[in-house]
Amino acid sequence: MPSVTVYNTAREEVGSLDLSDAVFGAEVKEHLFWTVVRYQLAKRRRGTHKVKNRAEVAGGGKKPFKQKGTGRARAGTTRAVHWRGGGRAFGPTPRDHGHKVNKKVRRAALKSALSRRTEEGALTVFDAFTLPEIKTKNFVNVMSTFGFDDLLLVLPAQDDTVSKSARNVPGVTVLPVEGLNVYDILRHKNVAVTRDAVDGIVARLGS
Repeated sequence: MPSVTVYNTAREEVGSLDLSDAVFGAEVKEHLFWTVVRYQLAKRRRGTHKVKNRAEVAGGGKKPFKQKGTGRARAGTTRAVHWRGGGRAFGPTPRDHGHKVNKKVRRAALKSALSRRTEEGALTVFDAFTLPEIKTKNFVNVMSTFGFDDLLLVLPAQDDTVSKSARNVPGVTVLPVEGLNVYDILRHKNVAVTRDAVDGIVARLGS
């Protein structure tokens, strides 16, 4: 069972915490990272790409020239796909790029990502993370104290004071427990969670 030191925002040790083996000490299955990150990024795609086919391009209702006697190939509309200004054949249409990945696979990947950061010593546990006011400087001071150049901060619930203080800091993401995901864990070198957030993560992922 991995054990970590618990800090306050001034980097003073305030205790220790035994982390769940099932969540923070699980076997790291790297092949699941690609599967779940691909799933996440596919779901984020808007899928609004669209071009007009020959039926949707304006105009072209009149036959451009007579059927016979011109020496040219017959044509019924100037909006055919081989005409300049015509529609496009087999172009992209709006669609959902999402695909299915089983819940067990997503949970296993999330456990693997948390376990990877834990074994790397890149997981920091705070007793609590609060700021007196919405001010970027306050958040940057905490990062400087811990030597973080990038950070994923996980809170037990949405905290607007912390989120708004961190939103203009490059390389920082603040998420509640329910928003924790594989992609954000892997793209940040440092992960910080509060003691209450640890309980929420364990409750979410199971023992």
